[in-house]
Amino acid sequence: MAVHKLILDDIFEDVSCTLIAIHCAIEDYRLAYLLNKYLNITLSRKPKDLDFNKGITKYALFEYEDQKKLITWNLVSNICKIETDSKAEQQSLFNAQHKVIKTYNLIPEYGKVNYFLKIDNEFNNNTEKQIINNLLKIPQIALAYNVDMSLLKSKEHLIFD
Repeated sequence: MAVHKLILDDIFEDVSCTLIAIHCAIEDYRLAYLLNKYLNITLSRKPKDLDFNKGITKYALFEYEDQKKLITWNLVSNICKIETDSKAEQQSLFNAQHKVIKTYNLIPEYGKVNYFLKIDNEFNNNTEKQIINNLLKIPQIALAYNVDMSLLKSKEHLIFD
């Protein structure tokens, strides 16, 4: 019997998408509203958040499917903050518990980025620049720029299906 071996190393090289990093300090639903207004799209929150580490970390996920142009837009949060209890390591008279806030990132290489806008279509440079310029017109967005997907180590976190 013949043995067949599948090699999936180059699976992401065929994926054509645009990834834009967004730095802003507003809530995810407000950013989705502003993106809908300025980009003329209709992002809506998915019923389930993006879940990693068996429910420990959850990232807000918004999606819009453009049926005419066959383009899918996704807005995903990059930061998840979890509040946990922590005991003091040393034995003391008072064994106090205090709250510790741990921060997790969907894409650890870009820890300072608040949100990612993933567009499942590779645009030419002019269209991409136009989208970024429209994003920068939003007063609440401090910075927006293109991210090269080929340089990401954790690009498997950007598969939302």
